[in-house]
Amino acid sequence: MSEPVTWVLLRGLTREAGHWGTFPAVFTQEITAQQPGARVMTLDLPGNGALYREASPSRVPDMVEACRAELARRGQTGPVHLLAMSLGAMVACDWASRYPDEVGGTVLINTSLRPYSPFFHRLRPANYWKLLALGLLRLGVRWREARVLKMTSRMVTEPQPVLESWVALQRQHPVGMRNGVRQLLAAMRYRASRGRPHAPMLLLCSQADTLVDWRCSQSLSRAWGVPLRLHTQAGHDLPLDDPPWVARAVSDWLRARQMHASAGLGRT
Repeated sequence: MSEPVTWVLLRGLTREAGHWGTFPAVFTQEITAQQPGARVMTLDLPGNGALYREASPSRVPDMVEACRAELARRGQTGPVHLLAMSLGAMVACDWASRYPDEVGGTVLINTSLRPYSPFFHRLRPANYWKLLALGLLRLGVRWREARVLKMTSRMVTEPQPVLESWVALQRQHPVGMRNGVRQLLAAMRYRASRGRPHAPMLLLCSQADTLVDWRCSQSLSRAWGVPLRLHTQAGHDLPLDDPPWVARAVSDWLRARQMHASAGLGRT
């Protein structure tokens, strides 16, 4: 009997594990139907969350090494599945490319990768500089987080509880100015390999995302021949806007993989 699958969740630029909100619980409940006993864990990139006192690497491969070291510290020895968004998705992609034996599957959410998309689609620089400026200016935490929520969400019907949670996270684990800059630099300079990572992959993206153009995911899907699911209404923070949709999309993908495996078809 095979060991239960472990899923590792990775967030994006200056965000931490706490920003997943209710998603890990929703996700766990959904995927255990396809992967009984599946375990879900979250990791913070250095400089964010519980690691806010650490210096953020300015290169995505160094972020990968930090995540691998943390998994080893937690005693995780077998391959993992990665679900990640934005900058975290770049980390997941690099991880799967350089250490194929450590990754059993990847789900990338609202990411963008050189050389597959033009610079004016990737990261939408004007908006990311706005996000970074919110962290640099001497503005109130609540005001800043409210602006970030407005820029990244399109479907939250009760924003106040989300805002209160984000304010508490920022006060508990404040992301430093230098770390924000280093994370942005890592995202802007990262270049993916031309070859597709060996691990099965699913791409999810939001058509209403104003930070990363959804066509970045479309281009990657075409280049690597991997499935793409498009949400027509959600913003950049897709797991916040519609957690059940994300969980169901992954569950459907797992089911399709199982059917392909039973039929003796190739990876998906």
